[in-house]
Amino acid sequence: MTRTIVISDIRAARERIAGKVERTPVVLSQSLSERTGSPVHLKLEHHQTTGAFKLRGASNAMAALSPDEKSRGVVAASTGNHGRALAHAAKLEGMRAVICMSRLVPENKLDAIRRLGAEVRIVGNSQDDAQQEVDRLVAEEGLVMLPPFDHPDIVAGQGTLGLEIMEQVPDAACVLVPLSGGGLASGVAAAVKGVSPGTKVIGISMARGAAMKASIDAGRPVQVEELPTLADSLGGGIGLDNRLTFAMCRDLLDDVVLLSEDEIAAGIRHAYEEEREIVEGAGAVGIGALLAGKVKVSGPTVLILSGRNIDMSLHRRIVCGESSTRERAA
Repeated sequence: MTRTIVISDIRAARERIAGKVERTPVVLSQSLSERTGSPVHLKLEHHQTTGAFKLRGASNAMAALSPDEKSRGVVAASTGNHGRALAHAAKLEGMRAVICMSRLVPENKLDAIRRLGAEVRIVGNSQDDAQQEVDRLVAEEGLVMLPPFDHPDIVAGQGTLGLEIMEQVPDAACVLVPLSGGGLASGVAAAVKGVSPGTKVIGISMARGAAMKASIDAGRPVQVEELPTLADSLGGGIGLDNRLTFAMCRDLLDDVVLLSEDEIAAGIRHAYEEEREIVEGAGAVGIGALLAGKVKVSGPTVLILSGRNIDMSLHRRIVCGESSTRERAA
């Protein structure tokens, strides 16, 4: 049965995760405001406890588990940040957590998850391959699956970020949100439009393997090839049996914009040089979209800097202009 997430679900999630996640700050970007002629605010979600927004959804989903489910442990496929958030939440509960990832996930993200005590399984070359291992563990070992995006408690938890944005910038005309499987984008859009229906929400993704954009264009969930990209956190499919985020993104997002690898790299460099912030590729796409002129600003705009978990040797090469794609950076 399909359903959607509404503002009341998100407000309930905020109560559930109170004290477990940070209320991250919003700051005005002088450089981007001058460049666009309108106030541009940065939502510093990369300052979240685990370095990315994913802790919101993971904490909400974990809090909703029954005692029996907690005793069995949790499993998920991840491009890194959801796995790290789930590992963190499981450690606080004293629970078993197994994170399944493809070979495309950067080593620094694998190491961070292992340090939190979770088991890491590397399977195949895509999120879909990793999901097959998740399905096996659910069937054979009885673990509880908490997917990275297509789950009502995950979406509601991510939506709490949207509530904060509208409290911090109540006159926001537009919010730019990184777009992958749609957990963040659909949750934020539901929250923002639940408070201010006229505020635009635009999803930003990479041109290399943008599954949600391809699915929206096709009118149904479709499979795309997962390719190396600086925005590795935005990789992976949305699931051909997607029950929640596809429909929400299709119905709630005002537009979807795709960036080249060079445009993502420019966003990373700008964040560091002008804003003094270290962000991963997925966290820089909003900045990249403005710098490339792919989003026209007309009123107060909020960019979500969604994560900071970038390999620092790669970051140095990007900042120095030595590489833009992960293939050249390898």
